[in-house]
Order: sequence, then structure tokens, then C-alpha cells
Amino acid sequence: MFDKFDMNELSKVFEEIQKKAQQLQEESEKKIFTAKSGGGMVKVSANGKGEIVDIEIDDSLLEDKESLQILLISAINDVLKMVEEDKKSSALNMMGSNLFGQK
Repeated sequence: MFDKFDMNELSKVFEEIQKKAQQLQEESEKKIFTAKSGGGMVKVSANGKGEIVDIEIDDSLLEDKESLQILLISAINDVLKMVEEDKKSSALNMMGSNLFGQK
């Protein structure tokens, strides 16, 4: 069963997967995701690491603290979901390309 099992080849495959994972992580960290709530009255942007990098708030919300809080929470949750979905998608694409020999 393992007559032609080559540890060197397996090691090369793992190195390739590791390099690809590092490359995907670096590319992902450079991406910016933006979510809006309240019809665009609040916009929240995050990078691929899930760090919030920008928040825009329409001036009309500055007098309505409760609405502002609700819209901020909504936009932040949405942008973080976008980041997580991108991470999952990238991981699945990487695994698929390595499992099926595509590059």
C-alpha cells in the first residue's frame, strides 16, 4: 500500500500548501470590506484581519444616540461577517486547488 510513498514529495506538498496559505493571508489582510446600515447613514470598513479601519456617520444621526448605536452595531456585525466569509472562501479555494492539483 505504501510501496511508492515518498516522504520528500509529501514534504514538498506541505511546503507548497504552507506558502500558499501565507500568500492568501497576506492578500486577505490587504482587502477592505465595507458594510452600510440605515440606508448608508452608517458605513463601517474593516481589513481582512477583521480590524475596523474606518467609520462614517451621517451628521443627522449625531442627535439620535440610540439609532446611532443600533446602526453601528448592525454595520459592524455585517462587515465582520464579510471578513469571516472571505477567510472561509479563501481556505476552501486553497484546499480545493491543492487537493485537485490546480495552482
